Amino acid sequence: MLRISVIHDSEETIRLQVEGSLVGPWVDELRRQRDEAMSHARTVVLDLEKLWYVDAAGVVLLRDLAKGRVARLNCSAFIGQQLQENKV
Repeated sequence: MLRISVIHDSEETIRLQVEGSLVGPWVDELRRQRDEAMSHARTVVLDLEKLWYVDAAGVVLLRDLAKGRVARLNCSAFIGQQLQENKV
């Protein structure tokens, strides 16, 4: 299960809080939410404090998002390690 909440919204930045597991169909949902947020703001920030698991597709998405105008906040050491080591 994944919950995505808008916790800050302005013309410049939209901050999305991502909670739960980023797996399966939820990967596409986060991509869709990011696309929607990008249509309204210059920068999207993902708050990953409450994200506790990411599957291989989620790792790929988070890496791809980091290459664009998407920043990450509060990434746990566990998720951070997955993003560094898990070459998919």
